[in-house]
Amino acid sequence: MIRILFCCHGNICRSPMAEQIFLSLVKKRGLEKHFQIDSAATSREEIGYPIYPPIRKTLIVHGIDPGTHRARQITKKDYEDFDLLIGMDSENRWSLRRFYNDDPLGKIHLLLDYTDNPKDVDDPWYTRDFESAFNDIKEGCERLLAYLQKENGLC
Repeated sequence: MIRILFCCHGNICRSPMAEQIFLSLVKKRGLEKHFQIDSAATSREEIGYPIYPPIRKTLIVHGIDPGTHRARQITKKDYEDFDLLIGMDSENRWSLRRFYNDDPLGKIHLLLDYTDNPKDVDDPWYTRDFESAFNDIKEGCERLLAYLQKENGLC
């Protein structure tokens, strides 16, 4: 089982979007039994809140079930429980490395580092560009899944 935790600042925009997109891709390929997928925040600000309504709408428009998400903060146990902690931007990566003692096992990565155009996923909370965030996250999830399928013989 490959365990992935997607992370962003508040866990109401980018990371739950990544969680649901990745889950959708995994289901389309019949790989559900090979993955455990979750998301969490690096901050405490939005704990308990549902997915941000414009993110929910964007997922639905693209035919992806937004689920029944409630924001949660990362925990020390998450580092033990997950194989990969995937941040959406360099600030998330910094927060994760700080929280997890500089990532001694090399589990922390950025989503778009798996693409041909490594960069931060802009936060649509500020940019209001939900479609651009969706497109970046979808590309990152597709590339991450392809990488994991190849590395783990799940083709």
